[in-house]
Amino acid sequence: MTPEQLSQALVDVLTALVDAGDVTLPDGVPAEVRVERPKSKEHGDYATNVALQLGKKAGVNPRDLAQLLADRLVAVDGVSAAEIAGPGFLNIRVDAGTQGVLAGTIVEAGAAYGHTTDAAGRSINVEFISANPTGPLHLGHTRWAVVGDAIARVIEATGATVTREFYINDRGVQMDHFGRSLMARAHGQEPPEDGYHGGYVADLAEKIVEAQPGILDLPDDEQLVAFREAGYVLQRGEHEAELSEFHTDFDVWFSERSLHESGAVERAFARIEEQGRLFEDGGALWMRTTDFGDDKDRVLRKSDGELTYFASDTAYYVDKRDRGFDPCIYLLGADHHGYVGRLKAMAACVGDDPQQQLEVLIGQLVKILSEGQELKLSKRAGTIVSLRELMDLIGVDALRYTLARYPADTPLTLDVAEMTKKSNDNPVYYVQYAHARLSSILRNAADLGIAVDAAAYDASLLTHEREGALLRALAELPRVVARAAELREPHRVARYLEDTASTFHKFYDECHVLPRGDEDATDLHRARLVLVAATRQVVANGLTLLGVSAPERM
Repeated sequence: MTPEQLSQALVDVLTALVDAGDVTLPDGVPAEVRVERPKSKEHGDYATNVALQLGKKAGVNPRDLAQLLADRLVAVDGVSAAEIAGPGFLNIRVDAGTQGVLAGTIVEAGAAYGHTTDAAGRSINVEFISANPTGPLHLGHTRWAVVGDAIARVIEATGATVTREFYINDRGVQMDHFGRSLMARAHGQEPPEDGYHGGYVADLAEKIVEAQPGILDLPDDEQLVAFREAGYVLQRGEHEAELSEFHTDFDVWFSERSLHESGAVERAFARIEEQGRLFEDGGALWMRTTDFGDDKDRVLRKSDGELTYFASDTAYYVDKRDRGFDPCIYLLGADHHGYVGRLKAMAACVGDDPQQQLEVLIGQLVKILSEGQELKLSKRAGTIVSLRELMDLIGVDALRYTLARYPADTPLTLDVAEMTKKSNDNPVYYVQYAHARLSSILRNAADLGIAVDAAAYDASLLTHEREGALLRALAELPRVVARAAELREPHRVARYLEDTASTFHKFYDECHVLPRGDEDATDLHRARLVLVAATRQVVANGLTLLGVSAPERM
């Protein structure tokens, strides 16, 4: 019996009590009753505090309500016992045979296990990297590349359609500085003081000249534009290739320039005017964000006619909403706390409910240590550590998993040696090793001619305490994923995987899965093999949600 099935059974029992007149619930029967795994096995397989939650509303002592629930719940198929504890907690034990059916269900569901349809029909935008196409991606982008993608993955697992979006800051003076830097390097000169000085600039300039030999003969103004645009294409291509190698693929690469070329800015201004939040003062155009709690009104167009960055931000949000996204999720860096209030006010100024249509998540900084020293400098990128160097130094899986297993709003200091250690002290190694061990068991079974048959095994044989603990752990994945999606906290999946790997290793230490010596394979061996296959599927599904590979050998 899964937690979802038990929750529904409790709803059904409450409904029956109300229908029989034994209980009165003025607010009606809840659509869902939360059940949890107790920390101690002595407290049963699952527990709920629903009697404590509803007792006062029903005008019934919580322990008495818990007893009414227990009396009916024990008659439900799959429930073996229900006991009252403390002021009204209900501890529930499920029938081992009924619980064992879950293993076959997981094997048959395959990669879909853990997914739900809770958010089906929703279209959600997740924007989680915004970068200038003037240099390599760096450590600051790396954390969001992991967390943003993992958030998108867990939301997709709840049935929503998710669009991953990269915002390209390709408009403004920095692009001309980039072009001049490339042009200088191509002529064997130092970039201007306000230009870009990393070694990558020389590499890009060399590639541009090789592809366009005549570029050096163009007039200076044309040459600047040519270098700028060619460098833009090459650098953006590197961004896309590196992120794909890092298991992060974007559906949309959105150009800031396109906002201004498509008329999106004017459309956004018209939307604000329709809401009565646009006004002129001192020759400038303003948005009255103070109407919605911002500390000051925001300039959209300066008195000299130049548009502000906030004009682009506003047009971009309106464009997203016009594309049908609800909500729009922004992942911003630690230095963007001040943006939250103004973005929320902006959403209200265009007629939206900022509590519903816009979410802003703020991530904290990451430091990476190597041999006790913080990594700060890069031979290629100058004063930043690039994503490429981090992937080469640490590895994609180790880097992704480590960054995914902590809440994004937690500052991190990580050590290269710890992340790359091949021991059970390293969480990514521990979880991946569990998958490899599970795969090895199944290979050995195949060598012995023992097939995994999820349709024909005897689930009632899975009665060992360690089998029950493992089954209960596997049953939690759908709820963990749903919670991770709801709270935008994919680290919950990583921590779940570590707990499940630990539960599996304890099971394997005490329960013989394969026959030994001259033993013949028994029905118990076959049932345990289905449980092993189910566990491997759960670990693989969880790692996939984090964008981390599930190796079959280590």
